[in-house]
Amino acid sequence: MIGLDSNVLVRFFMQDDVAQSRRANRLMQSLTPDVPGFVSVVSLIELIWVLRSQYLLSKAQLVVCVERLLDSSELTMESQSAVAEAMRRFAGMKCDFADCLIGQLGHAAGCTETVTFDVRASKLAGMRLL
Repeated sequence: MIGLDSNVLVRFFMQDDVAQSRRANRLMQSLTPDVPGFVSVVSLIELIWVLRSQYLLSKAQLVVCVERLLDSSELTMESQSAVAEAMRRFAGMKCDFADCLIGQLGHAAGCTETVTFDVRASKLAGMRLL
């Protein structure tokens, strides 16, 4: 397994730096189900943040990117079921992906709730305003 940093994923999706994108593409094409790439939740959160804040991708475009990662047999996603549920919530609600994922990871870890000072995040199931 080969860990993938968020900057490699950014180059793969955005194709905005010829040399780095070519290397990212070559790496991604070399991955197989037997030797997959690993996407940590930290890399995923950084990827979403960069694509949203620096490249101004829409929510729909972000969902497509993450679904592409989730659907790839050549990638292993950390906490895949929590990521998939967080993405489902993110796609259908007015919320940040990070908040959705924080709530889902807490739920998966056995938390009865996740407390927050973020009013918008507190409206998610499993989150409570402190």
